[in-house]
Amino acid sequence: MLDLSDTTTLVTGGSGGIGHGIALRFAEAGSAVAVHYHRDEASALAVVERIRNAGGTAKTFSADLTDDGECRRLVATAAAWTGRLDTVVNNAGVQPIEPLPGMSAESWRAVLDANLTSAFSCTQAAAEVMDGGSVIHIASIEAANPAPGHAHYSSAKAALVMHARAAALEYGPRGLRVNAVSPGLIDRPGLGETWPEGVRRWKQAAPLGRLGTPGDIANACLFLASPLAAWITGHNLTVDGGVSAHPTW
Repeated sequence: MLDLSDTTTLVTGGSGGIGHGIALRFAEAGSAVAVHYHRDEASALAVVERIRNAGGTAKTFSADLTDDGECRRLVATAAAWTGRLDTVVNNAGVQPIEPLPGMSAESWRAVLDANLTSAFSCTQAAAEVMDGGSVIHIASIEAANPAPGHAHYSSAKAALVMHARAAALEYGPRGLRVNAVSPGLIDRPGLGETWPEGVRRWKQAAPLGRLGTPGDIANACLFLASPLAAWITGHNLTVDGGVSAHPTW
């Protein structure tokens, strides 16, 4: 049921940590993976090389997803690569820290464009070329629990969750399923050294007692793209080790 052979998956932001993990997991399941990147070509090529060395199929695709035309070109070229497109994982985004008081409208728009409007454009373009299939937005638990300095990011992720529900409603008659995955804190190299207190607090609050990994998010995406989730759409799957269940009082 998790065999995605003879399918094609587009992963936006595939050169980053979570995107890297998603691309690898889909390739392991047999899907040909279109690995999108914006600036970090070297990391995207490293993902593709790793997939190919394991016997999989992958190719890099570059695009600036803050540009609607670039989003549409990306989707079209990814679909043309193998002649089909079955899954789109809207993972690309940015997470700057900037206090809300004094935040410029330009900064606000830049974060919403990168995290939200990009997914809107890619989903709209994908719906025109996909024959059913699955679209997955990578949101965040900050969609419901904002952090200081992340007003623009949290707002974008909250809107992304609602976009998944709205798109599920309107694209469902075409057989297209749209869901969101909301990660908690995902480990990355150096995080424990640069933010030891935050990591300690997270582990203390999370019932499973650890940070997440890119593989944890990739597994959730693979499930939602698979036949096992054939009757699941408009859902936001929280993947946070249970930290959202921790009482705040």
